[in-house]
Amino acid sequence: MSARALSFTPLPGIPEVRAGDDLAALIAAALERAGLALAAGDVLAVTQKIVSKAEGRLRRLAEVTPSPRAVELAAATRKDPRLVELILAESSAVVRTQPDVLITEHRLGMVLANAGIDRSNVAGDEDVVLLLPLDPDASARRLRVALEAASGVPLGVLVTDSVGRAWRRGTVGLAIGTTGVPPFEDLRGRPDRAGRALQVSEIAPADSLAAAAVLVMGEAAEATPAVLIRGAAGGGTDAPAATVLRPRAGDLFR
Repeated sequence: MSARALSFTPLPGIPEVRAGDDLAALIAAALERAGLALAAGDVLAVTQKIVSKAEGRLRRLAEVTPSPRAVELAAATRKDPRLVELILAESSAVVRTQPDVLITEHRLGMVLANAGIDRSNVAGDEDVVLLLPLDPDASARRLRVALEAASGVPLGVLVTDSVGRAWRRGTVGLAIGTTGVPPFEDLRGRPDRAGRALQVSEIAPADSLAAAAVLVMGEAAEATPAVLIRGAAGGGTDAPAATVLRPRAGDLFR
């Protein structure tokens, strides 16, 4: 991604999203309220939570029967065994456990605490939890198709989530679903300012945009689940968000 001027504009006023809601229509209404019109190359960043809610990814713990493995891990991690059962169902491997901590490899390939399942900003009682979308890339594409049809201009869409990082405290946003924005760019071989060929420079444009967008959205009660990004040259060809995942053979951290 070359140097360019970027702007990040929050889209307030999006109501509580429920299963079956038309996210494209809700975002279009938010843009209209803000006096904004989509332009070619714009990127819409939307939180995983509103995507998951619209797709009905809510689960009631009262309806979950924990397996013996879930009961065992729940005892080791001091977590609700019903929640652990959902975590295991969403995961391909358990990476780390200790009291109050359960890190897994999500079925999408990301390493996450609790497989990305949480209760924050989920309406209802403590019995209700929210899972990640089944296919965040497909979710992003559906939203892009609808918004492009309504606006007549090429766009990019990011589905964002907030995650922790090894060795650093605090969460940052990343793109778990992408369309029209490159998840990965390999700069190796390009010259630096001194004319030397870059040896190891690889960047993650979609994650970088998602991190900035999540900073604008806020992490608590701000109720701003969508951000318009201008200047990022969205609308290009697709590549899955998983493009940035490090191949297992090169993973030195597990």
